Amino acid sequence: MKGIAQCTKTVHCYGASNLLGVLMDLKHLLNNLVTAVMVIDVDLRLSYANAAAEQLLGVSTHRLTEHSLADNFQVLGVSTQILSGAIRDNQGLTISTAPLVTLDNQHHTVDITLTPLEHEQGLALLELRQVDQQRRIHQQLTLDAQQQAAQYLVRNLAHEIKNPLGGLRGAAQLLSRELHDPELHEFTDMIIEQADRLRNLVDRLLGPQKPTQHTQQNIHEVIQKVLKLVTMALPENIQFKQDYDPSIPDINMDPEQIQQAVLNIVQNAVQALEGVGGNIIIKTRAQHQITIGTQRHKIVIALSVIDNGPGIKPELMDTLFYPMVTGRDQGSGLGLSISHNFARLHGGRIDCQSTPGETEFTILLPIKTK
Repeated sequence: MKGIAQCTKTVHCYGASNLLGVLMDLKHLLNNLVTAVMVIDVDLRLSYANAAAEQLLGVSTHRLTEHSLADNFQVLGVSTQILSGAIRDNQGLTISTAPLVTLDNQHHTVDITLTPLEHEQGLALLELRQVDQQRRIHQQLTLDAQQQAAQYLVRNLAHEIKNPLGGLRGAAQLLSRELHDPELHEFTDMIIEQADRLRNLVDRLLGPQKPTQHTQQNIHEVIQKVLKLVTMALPENIQFKQDYDPSIPDINMDPEQIQQAVLNIVQNAVQALEGVGGNIIIKTRAQHQITIGTQRHKIVIALSVIDNGPGIKPELMDTLFYPMVTGRDQGSGLGLSISHNFARLHGGRIDCQSTPGETEFTILLPIKTK
């Protein structure tokens, strides 16, 4: 790239021994930006893309630099002719809140800035800044606050139910001992059975609220255990597809909690496809510079469960992870709430995007780096 030649002209400012360090520091700096940064020429060929660009477009840096910019997305809210013309004319360009649809059908809203590089005719800096990130962070903080309030209410209610429930069960046991007619035992057994069922439900509502003991585990081993459980009773018209990133390192986790979180989401996908059939894709990727709550993480695991079912009703999306909220007649409304809570206990979160024909749940779990 000509920029390197330009840098050598300024070597007297830094000293020859420091030039390589300056270039490496610049690359490191760009890779820590949340804004996607690319260097393109008049033919929209890429000579550089930072980590944020790779993450936003869902394409590796190698593929980005081997193909034209237009081949690395489905939709961008500015025509390639306008971009190419601006570079040719050495003119800057700014477009606000433009739609972006990536090759893997992810929808984003971005601000686009094109800046011709000074002293580098035919080259320009293209910046894509996600503006839906701020909206997602606000929604997550609101969801966490509302869910914690809902969980507090449910936990208090569960405690109030559990105390008289124990007395009801004990009374039924005492009554059963006093009954001499065996046929009447059927009714006391029914009371005890239903009391136990309600107690199990309450115990699930009162599930763990504090982090448990974590150990180094591989996320793909956890996923495989989930698939083994689910496929035992999987209808023939539903197929699983796996798309894993083998480079993802082990992370500290409670494997039972993460397994349960994934299992709940996968079971929801299976139930969404019951009767109609379809595909469920389990995908893992590493994502960079992700904000979860108020904390920024350099790298996280993104575990996605994608089904091509009918989708989630729009009116349920804002309360999807609340306890006792469900779109199914026979659902308890606890599965997603429990999954969200387990992700929260690991410093992560769960995102959901749903349209008719595609629903994607993504569990984001931080990878601790030294």
